[in-house]
Amino acid sequence: MGGSTSSAIEIDAGHHWVVGFLGMQFNMDTLIMTWITMAIVIFLAWLTTRKRSLVPHGWQNIMEMMLDWLQGQMKPTLGRYWPVVSGLLFTYFIFLLVANMLGLLPIHHIMSPTSDLNTTAGLAIFSTILVWAIGIHANGMGFFKEFFKPYAPFVIVNLLEQVTRPLTLAFRLFGNILAGEIMLAVLNHLAPVLAPSVWIAFSILIGLIQAFVFTILVTSYLGLTIDSGEE
Repeated sequence: MGGSTSSAIEIDAGHHWVVGFLGMQFNMDTLIMTWITMAIVIFLAWLTTRKRSLVPHGWQNIMEMMLDWLQGQMKPTLGRYWPVVSGLLFTYFIFLLVANMLGLLPIHHIMSPTSDLNTTAGLAIFSTILVWAIGIHANGMGFFKEFFKPYAPFVIVNLLEQVTRPLTLAFRLFGNILAGEIMLAVLNHLAPVLAPSVWIAFSILIGLIQAFVFTILVTSYLGLTIDSGEE
């Protein structure tokens, strides 16, 4: 019988270049791609604001349209606290949008930093700290009374909710972006021309949706915290 040869599919997504330092391990590819993402965001900010005018055009027009749309979605939820967190929420969205798109580039070893759980977990933990900080600022120490409502035994449920929020934020974003990159690698192996092109178009939409979902969820958590103190 003649032997048959088969080639295994090589998938970079989910694999990392790990470097040990001071007893800790760092995913260097994630760190590099995160710095690249930040550089792109800073460049876009410079490109948008370098020739600002009352009648926006070019990149300024594109960015203002996008931010106006985001403001319409998020400002009613935050009320008077909108100016306090608007810059951060806008940065969240732009950063996540750029980060999610990097893994779609047809370049070997280029991946989305959001396909690493360390990145999404860091963003989720910081978001939770932000929600707590705004809650304490809005309600004082009365913020902690909310954990005992409607009855004292509900403190367990309410604390569990505070723990699950960052977990769901982190895993939702990580899972969707990593799955997209794995599918892109598989389709590129099976049908190198047509299938990846279709999947990239679909992944661009997914990346946009995931950036919006993460940002709007943080906004809703902030809104719930603020509303609880103003009732």
